[in-house]
Amino acid sequence: MESKIVVIGGGTAGVRLARQLGVHGVDVTVLGEEPHAPYNRLLLAEVLAGRYGPEVIALPEAPVRRGVRATAIDRDLRLVHCADGTSVAYERLVLATGSNPVLPPLRGLAGELPDGVHPFRTLDDCAALSAAVRPGIHAVVVGGGLLGVSAARALAARGARVVLAQQGEHLMERHLDVSASQLLRGHLESLGVEVHTECRVRGLRGTAVELADGYVLDSELVVLACGVRPRVGLAHAAGLEVRRGIVVDDELRTSDPYIYAIGDCAEHDGQVYGLAGPALEQADVLASVLTSAPELTSAPDLTSAPELISASPRYTGTRALTRLTLTGPGPATAGPLDLAAFGDPTPRPGDDVVQLADATRGAYRKVVVRGDRLVGGVLFGDLAAVGALARAWEGDEALPESVPLLHLLTNDGGL
Repeated sequence: MESKIVVIGGGTAGVRLARQLGVHGVDVTVLGEEPHAPYNRLLLAEVLAGRYGPEVIALPEAPVRRGVRATAIDRDLRLVHCADGTSVAYERLVLATGSNPVLPPLRGLAGELPDGVHPFRTLDDCAALSAAVRPGIHAVVVGGGLLGVSAARALAARGARVVLAQQGEHLMERHLDVSASQLLRGHLESLGVEVHTECRVRGLRGTAVELADGYVLDSELVVLACGVRPRVGLAHAAGLEVRRGIVVDDELRTSDPYIYAIGDCAEHDGQVYGLAGPALEQADVLASVLTSAPELTSAPDLTSAPELISASPRYTGTRALTRLTLTGPGPATAGPLDLAAFGDPTPRPGDDVVQLADATRGAYRKVVVRGDRLVGGVLFGDLAAVGALARAWEGDEALPESVPLLHLLTNDGGL
């Protein structure tokens, strides 16, 4: 089988790229390892909570060969070898292999996961958890980042008795400041989730969770939500430059001029994003890069060297905003969970900080301004101003002198 462009990975980045290239009539083959139609991972928690069926989170249609796992790349012959015995020839190859869940080095976790212990990364993981959860079951979620918080809330919505164990000082410490994290903790506790921070897990005894101080949390169900790691095995085995992710330049090109990488697996300018926004932006830029190559949009023969391809758009990085909105079933008093964070919410000496807190509504807004630039912010419970704030931050433009800083936190961001 031959294809001008082969994409390994049927997730958000790979599907976006395939659809963009399809508009230009470029021949694309997408190899998707999972048997399911491509789906939006950001909504897995809503499926686990019972709000959505799996079909609701499907991504737009794309030419994906489902259930096909790429096992090796032959760079000399420009072939992708697959586990089903087939090979796919390419003129350009795009790695959109995403990331794998991090499995912490715990006692009792050697080899395959014990029965009752689950990661939470794929639709199959979600299905396995959905089959296991029942009202009153004791569950422990290990990890208090975005994924762990989402899993804990979803399990609580299904009636599980949930304990959330977070090693760090506060929940979602990569994204939230202490005040927002305290509100998040209160929200989870209103759903019946028991939250423990500065709580290091040492090992597993089946589904019982052993803490560093020797205390054991009895549990029937364990969810490991300890973050993700770029999936770089194929690239590494093929001899591509790999650091934390697959190293790419401003054209998203790897150390092989015929191979590109986008999404969670890519490392650009030392940065691995692991977020949907940068993945989509990288896919759009790469679509423009590839469609600017005449040999890919007209004659199938590759007659010009990659370095002679005409000038094309460049990827210069993404100022990524993290947003989490969960509306699944739960006590009416808890309401939905809405939060957003961008930039650095920790002020330096001399920075201006504006905060508004409404304890009654469980709402909190904070922005950090350095000179005339918005450099970070956190919003919890009320995201009415997030659009204007995100535009001001992403554009990295000087704030209007006529706008008082307090107005940055009004519903239209004051802009």
